[in-house]
Amino acid sequence: MAAFSHSRKSRPFYSTFLLYLAIFFSLSGTVAVAANELYLTTGGQSIAPLETFRDCDACPEMIMLPLGSFMMGAPLEESAFLYSLWAKPKPGVEPGYPHEGPVHEVEIDIPIAMGRNEITREEWVACVSEGGCSHTPDPRILKFGGGYYYADDPRHPVMDVSYLDMLQYVDWLNGKVGADVYRLPTEAEWEYAARAGTQTRFAQGDTLSPEQANIGVFHRQGNRSVADPNNRKMPVTVDELDAANPWGFRHIAGNILERTMSCWTDVHLALATSSSYLADAQKHAACRRVAKGGSLGSGADYARPANRGHGRENRRSPRTGFRILREM
Repeated sequence: MAAFSHSRKSRPFYSTFLLYLAIFFSLSGTVAVAANELYLTTGGQSIAPLETFRDCDACPEMIMLPLGSFMMGAPLEESAFLYSLWAKPKPGVEPGYPHEGPVHEVEIDIPIAMGRNEITREEWVACVSEGGCSHTPDPRILKFGGGYYYADDPRHPVMDVSYLDMLQYVDWLNGKVGADVYRLPTEAEWEYAARAGTQTRFAQGDTLSPEQANIGVFHRQGNRSVADPNNRKMPVTVDELDAANPWGFRHIAGNILERTMSCWTDVHLALATSSSYLADAQKHAACRRVAKGGSLGSGADYARPANRGHGRENRRSPRTGFRILREM
C-alpha cells in the first residue's frame, strides 16, 4: 500500500494571491474581490465559497467552504439523553458525555472544500479498477434472522472500508490530479461543514426527521428502546431524501458513519485553529480515528454534529465510510 504523504508544498496560496490581484486590476475599480472569496482548482478554475466543482471525471463533487470560525463541541446537557440510555445517574454528577466538550471556538484558517456526498461505490470502484485501491468492499448487510441486504448501487456510499483503505483512495485521487491536495478531514473541519453556520443541535434545527436523514426512530417501552418497524434497514443512495444541510452537504447526518483523520481524545483538545487540529492529527503514526455523523442504525442524537466515536485504523464496518476533503 502506498504511503500517505502529508506534504504541504502544493497548496497554491501564492498562485491564488496573484489571481486575486489580476482580477482586482482587471475590474478597474468597479468591484473589489476579497482575498478569501476565490480559489483555484488544479485545472485553473476559480471557485467561490459554496460553489461546487469536480477536478476530474472520476473525482468527487466538492463544495468550497467559506472561511470563518465556529463553536466546536456541545455542553453536557445536549448529550444527556444518550447518556441516560447507557449510564445510571450519579448523585451530584451532571448527565452527559464530557468527550463532546469543552465547547470552544475554532477558526478555519486553511481554505478547504469538502465532498458534497459520502464517497460512493462507483467512485471507489474507479480506484480499484486502476489499481489504486486494493480492497473490494462487501456490499452486504446482515439481516436479523439470516440473509442479507445489498447496498450495491453505484450511488450507495461505499462502506466496509478501513481508515487504511481510505488512505489508498486519497493517494490515488491525488495522483489523478497531480497534486497533494486531497485528504480526510479532521473532526474540526468535518464539524464545521456539518454545522453549516448553525449552532443548533442539528444543522436543520433542534430536531432531525427520517425524511431529512437516514436515521433510526426508537420508542421507549418501559426500560427498553424499541426500533420503529418503518426504520430503513440499509443505507440509501447519496441522492435520496431531503438530506442537504444549509451549505449543501448531503447525508452528513445519518446514513453511514464517516471516518476522520483525527485521533480520539477523551475530551476535545480545545485548539484555536483548524491548522492546529490538522497538525495534531498528522503527528500520530497510528491511533483510534474519530468517526462522526451517526448512521442508519442509530437515533437522531447520534447524528448531531457534536457527537463523536472512534474505531481502529484497520477496522472495516458495514456502517462506516468517509467523505473527502480538498485543500485549496
